[in-house]
Amino acid sequence: MLNKYRFGFEPTGLVLFIVVMIPTFIWLAVPAPDDILRKVSETPVTDTIGYVCQWIFIAAICVLINKDSRKPELTPLMILSAVCVILYFAGWVLYYIGVTEPYVIILMTLPPCLSFILFSLERKNYPALVPAVGFMICHLIYGIVNYIV
Repeated sequence: MLNKYRFGFEPTGLVLFIVVMIPTFIWLAVPAPDDILRKVSETPVTDTIGYVCQWIFIAAICVLINKDSRKPELTPLMILSAVCVILYFAGWVLYYIGVTEPYVIILMTLPPCLSFILFSLERKNYPALVPAVGFMICHLIYGIVNYIV
């Protein structure tokens, strides 16, 4: 299966990662008014597994290229990926205006993960899917356990 891939540089993968990280960079520099996200996590093992999955799928979407994929173009999957990023940004806006309801936590956890999954599907980067799904599961567990239940 891996013979369908080559190592290279996928700039759109890196751009997606950087764009998704912008709210986190802002949050690190400027805390939100009711910043519940700064508490100590109750899921450290799940968080560690999630971080490992995150870095694996980020590396995969940035350096693994399917030989059968075309140049990136505006397709339904790319549009859905962009919509997920917009939903994610909306969650951060709500968070910064002081809304910390469960739906905001879900907006801050699920859409960014789905954007990476949709991007991986569009680019036919199937090795990135397993760690991306693993990250999504861990990220959801983190969000639900620490901030919803």
